[in-house]
Amino acid sequence: MFRHFGAMFALLIALGSFPAHAQQRATAQEAVALVKKAAAHIQKVGLDAALKDFNNNKGQFVDRDLYIVVLDMSGRNLAHGANARIVGKDLIDFKDADGKLFIKEELQLAKTNGSGWVDFKFVNPTNQKIEKKAQYLERVGEVVVMSGIYKE
Repeated sequence: MFRHFGAMFALLIALGSFPAHAQQRATAQEAVALVKKAAAHIQKVGLDAALKDFNNNKGQFVDRDLYIVVLDMSGRNLAHGANARIVGKDLIDFKDADGKLFIKEELQLAKTNGSGWVDFKFVNPTNQKIEKKAQYLERVGEVVVMSGIYKE
């Protein structure tokens, strides 16, 4: 019984030694799953009701540093789970910290492929720092549903 204690103790120490922020950051698989959940939600309840749910920063579509963003095909923001102030704004010419027109890139990807990943820099709402971000998107009718992960 006690011969496995040493190995078990070492495992517990190793697991406890990961930085706390590593456990708080979402994974790419979680971002994809959240976008798919949001797309299914649109199909189930309709776009207007879904947008209200996506804009609720305490709701089921916000998890740690993951949240849903929805744009129409012209670049107007319809939902943002982390920043309600930009809902309704035209973001087509919005640039990241390096000057990248990432909204245009996202919309082009949605039009040509229907889904995929776009990299840019954005403010992480959990720490208010500009960080590298990879955002997954899927086109659902005439809107683009997105969520992304922050990288260090």
